[in-house]
Amino acid sequence: MFTRTGSRFWLAAAASLAMLAGAPAASAAVCVGNCGSLGADGDVTAPPDVATYGYISTFGGIDGVGQLPGIGGTDGSTFTTSAFHASAGGNLQYHFNYVSSDGQQAPGNFIFEDYAFVQLVDATTGDPVAMLFNARTEPTGSIVPGENLPAISPGVTLTPETVDIHAGTGTQGNFTGGPVWSPLGDFSGWCWGPGCGLTQWILSDFEIPAEGDYRLVFGVTNWGDSVYDSGLAFAGINIDGVEIEDVVPEPSTWAVLLAGIGGLGAFLRMRRRYGASLATA
Repeated sequence: MFTRTGSRFWLAAAASLAMLAGAPAASAAVCVGNCGSLGADGDVTAPPDVATYGYISTFGGIDGVGQLPGIGGTDGSTFTTSAFHASAGGNLQYHFNYVSSDGQQAPGNFIFEDYAFVQLVDATTGDPVAMLFNARTEPTGSIVPGENLPAISPGVTLTPETVDIHAGTGTQGNFTGGPVWSPLGDFSGWCWGPGCGLTQWILSDFEIPAEGDYRLVFGVTNWGDSVYDSGLAFAGINIDGVEIEDVVPEPSTWAVLLAGIGGLGAFLRMRRRYGASLATA
């Protein structure tokens, strides 16, 4: 199996790119790390009512990205939507699916507890307005909201209200049940311990508190190491039934970002280095 140790090769520009994890100044959508779009793939089905979804993944992520302030992590990815206008009382709605090949030996172990989140932020200042969702790896029980993560804001309605992890169909690693999903890269189908799997599609509703311009920030990070990756899929983002533009990441997002910095095309081909090679479980 893969060891929990190992290191990642980073380009010198990674630190600068990580600074872009917050709300960008421009109005366009921005991906920092590994983002993309897919249809049904492995254990992740197509979302309700639409054929494709956006995703972010820690596989191919960037050191220091995808973290919540004060919570930390190792490496990950963020996707920030373009700015959109919403009226007070508007219903913001979307589906999400948290996917993780990581797991825990015991509840509250806090060694390899990867997590993901979705925040509504002010489009001008980048200040958080609401925590719309977060999830964190646990071996049993509901993983939403994630343990030791900021509380989900009042007014958020999740359907279903409690979210347990569902085993995937993978058979590799310490346990069976790892999620088979191509954005997990080398760790698709792997499972470190109890708690690996996916939430399946969950519906989120939130009433916009005040008229203004907003963005959505999606984040996911590894915790304690940089292996046994996790990801977040999201789809159908709309306000009062009207779809928000630029909410499905495209590979061109990265291309435009890198072109603006210059000379970093090779970054897309970055591969993680492991401290030990694959061994027989």
